[in-house]
Amino acid sequence: MKQILYIAHGGGPMPLLGDKSHESMNQALREAAQTMPKPKAILVISAHWETDVPHVTTAAQPELIYDYYGFPPESYNIQYPAAGEPELAAQVLGAITATGIEAVGDPKRGFDHGLFVPLKLMYPDADIPCVQLSLMNNLDAEAHIKLGQALQALDYDNLLIIGSGFSFHNMKAFFAPGDNQADSKNTAFQTWLELICSDQELTETERQHMLSNWAEAPHARFCHPREEHLLPLHVCYGAAGRACDRATTVYALNKESRMFYWQL
Repeated sequence: MKQILYIAHGGGPMPLLGDKSHESMNQALREAAQTMPKPKAILVISAHWETDVPHVTTAAQPELIYDYYGFPPESYNIQYPAAGEPELAAQVLGAITATGIEAVGDPKRGFDHGLFVPLKLMYPDADIPCVQLSLMNNLDAEAHIKLGQALQALDYDNLLIIGSGFSFHNMKAFFAPGDNQADSKNTAFQTWLELICSDQELTETERQHMLSNWAEAPHARFCHPREEHLLPLHVCYGAAGRACDRATTVYALNKESRMFYWQL
């Protein structure tokens, strides 16, 4: 069995600091973990790791990377001592390179907050081994779908693949509460995204074309001036190869966003 989940991970460590604007998202993450079969291992594609070619963490016990700035001291004492999973990392590298995509194992890279913040909410015991896979810094949507398609070959029992990003990521708009025009633009994009990811009537050729050309969607570049928080979804879709089983609406930093789930 393979499960795939695209999530919102919120603003830095704020979901773990009692921030009220993350309550909806936090609850959705907890509920997702409670309703899914517990995975044997987790592969995370985080919006906060970009490299020239895909990199994969291979360490048996990666450290945490506190890759955020200007937060309270306790933000830098958060612990999430999940183990790595070198066997899974080797399978991920093999699956990617088998499709002709160059990929690199990284024994030194740790887990960034795109992994440890949501997983601390979902699986607080940190008892599930994890591996991280980077985005490619070309930020090419079609290339990330193909990266996800390479993961279809993974033969790892009871694996959870998480795309950790945010389906809305306009930093200026996050800090302009009560902007009805911004919210209206965002709703239009979120509605489009849910339709594309959920519509059973679309062929996969049509779905892949629209996700590859996501910037043509209503207010797409307002919602994503830079697309690194959306592209984990493209990897998830590539790995799933079909419409999602469930779409969930959540709110974080007072902005509407979507999560998508597949069970294969």
